[in-house]
Amino acid sequence: MLVRIIPLFFWVRATTAFVGHEPYSVRQDIRPRKSPKISFHSARQGKTGSGQTQLYASKNADVKSLLAANRACVDSLASISADAPELTRLRFALAFPSQAEAKRAFKESVAYRAGPGRRMVESAAKAVKESTAGGGWDNGPVRDAAPHAAAINQYITPKNILTLSTAEGDILYVIRASAINDRALMNRVSVKQMGDFFLYVKEVHNIIANERSEKSGRFCEVIFANDISGVRAIPDPRFSQALTASSQQYEKLYPSLAGPTMILNLPFVLQAFIGLIKPLFPKTVQDRLMFESAPVLARLRDLTPLTTNMNSRRSFLAEVKRLSR
Repeated sequence: MLVRIIPLFFWVRATTAFVGHEPYSVRQDIRPRKSPKISFHSARQGKTGSGQTQLYASKNADVKSLLAANRACVDSLASISADAPELTRLRFALAFPSQAEAKRAFKESVAYRAGPGRRMVESAAKAVKESTAGGGWDNGPVRDAAPHAAAINQYITPKNILTLSTAEGDILYVIRASAINDRALMNRVSVKQMGDFFLYVKEVHNIIANERSEKSGRFCEVIFANDISGVRAIPDPRFSQALTASSQQYEKLYPSLAGPTMILNLPFVLQAFIGLIKPLFPKTVQDRLMFESAPVLARLRDLTPLTTNMNSRRSFLAEVKRLSR
């Protein structure tokens, strides 16, 4: 029994960290909504180490309220980088229980973005600007500007990874792990190169989520939908290494960006072990982790129809909305 379970479990853990940048089905005219219907988790209040009342992000939280509740911390972070957008500082304020911890993490992020990550950050910003120049979304510039795109884009396609948009404006990132030929991919790139690619995609998601939050007034996040159907083998260890490093960097460089993590279509043999599996995820992931069946997604041979077929996309988005209630 364990021999059958362990290979699938490695994929479950790995794909929670994986991010892709295949075609966005997005609306660029996201408008504020008075009462968002999706509510994965509720806002909760608490005291930070400095005595500041902190309002944690929720699907019903608006940017104005979050800024008001975390004003002291948000403003204090400006002393580290006055050029950093207020929304960026807000995400750090929300992610840590004290101003001291938020400032320490924010300082490390600023140093990274001005140093080792500068080229990647500038490349992502330029690509997003080019992709939205026509008023909609052209995925070409973002896809082509990705680090090591010539090698990686042969294996990361709309069949296995893509990004959609919920009606409320969140980014919905969908992965079908079984369709990724990770071994062939890692024979073309190094672990570091794969990690560079992952960081670039996170930056693209971060830019888009912040832009939508500014336009709509609603705090937007990235929802992960990991389709486990069809997984039968342990991922290539080099791929897992890149994924692990990427996962560790996610909360460090992009706090409060990741929303719910949905593990979809888990094989029956694993469903009885959910109670044992969940504690093995990082605590920050456990709080937003869900195991669900997604029949609409399971019926698709690959993910391509979610970008080419309006009915398939609508059905899947409705499925995600239903599962999240």
